[in-house]
Amino acid sequence: MIYFDSDYMVGAHPEVMKRLNETNHLHTPGYGRDRFTAEARRMILEACALPEGDVHFLEGGTQANLVVIDRLLDHNDGVLATDTAHINVHEAGAIEATGHKVIAIANENGKLTAEKIKKYVDDFYHDDTHRYMVRPAMVYISYPTELGTIYSRDELTAISQTCNDAGIPLYIDGARLAYGLAADGAELSLQEIASLCDVLYIGGTKCGTLFGEAVVTRKPELLPRFDSLIKLRGATLAKGRLLGVQFGTLFGGGLYFEIGRHGVEMAMNLKRVMMEKGYRLLIDSPTNQQFFILPNAKIDYLRREISFELWGPRGEQESAVRFVTDWSTTNEDIAKLAEML
Repeated sequence: MIYFDSDYMVGAHPEVMKRLNETNHLHTPGYGRDRFTAEARRMILEACALPEGDVHFLEGGTQANLVVIDRLLDHNDGVLATDTAHINVHEAGAIEATGHKVIAIANENGKLTAEKIKKYVDDFYHDDTHRYMVRPAMVYISYPTELGTIYSRDELTAISQTCNDAGIPLYIDGARLAYGLAADGAELSLQEIASLCDVLYIGGTKCGTLFGEAVVTRKPELLPRFDSLIKLRGATLAKGRLLGVQFGTLFGGGLYFEIGRHGVEMAMNLKRVMMEKGYRLLIDSPTNQQFFILPNAKIDYLRREISFELWGPRGEQESAVRFVTDWSTTNEDIAKLAEML
């Protein structure tokens, strides 16, 4: 089988596995107090151009989202996000379980807009009964979005300014950030993204590590006693150096960005093959997630040797599907898909 289901189906990039094996027999302090984690933190802050910032490592994306949002909000506050946002759709109510409402706003090509954020916040405070309503106290977006789309510089700058004007923090979920940075037409660098948001996480799980995400903030005061909250939420890794070693490998020589470029290159090859065969796009994504409409008969045929996801319920005659590439995708994989098509 060839797998295009998601970008976390294989283990870690060989360079990451090599470094984990090289350091396997070392004895280091636990809970991220080791030299590898300290060095990885330094590398990430340098890559983000945030000398006064801070980095915290967690094991997974849902953990990162839950703990960050819980820290940024008061108990009876809510977070603004699109209706397609990961925290609204695919995190099993984790945010709501902490007492915080996800306030879903209709997406525009997967994205949240500054205009919709401003309107919601303005309407909230112009409602005479707002003291009994859930306050919109932060904004959550993904880069790339759940639909594989990316924000332009103007779009993200406008969202950042709107949040600043409203006095609420902007948080970016970067589970697939490497692929967003490498996308054709991407205008934003890692440094610009880090400067325009208050907190983000840099994804490792979908971008070359066995597991792990790096929460980065340019305003450490926004995350007081964060390590304590991570522990409270059961998200502290005793063998914290495993996260440090992996992220140190990703950022020590540009591997993180190389992985993003490779994944996007493979995705563009896959898109080209699909369109040459006459299949139409569901969404025009410039990143490693590709969405198409395929006849059900073709889906069933392909699934004999190629694994991929239906994107929503199966239709009567045709259905939406998603193909995802990553660091392990090869040209031979794309050729096999082309042959079966």
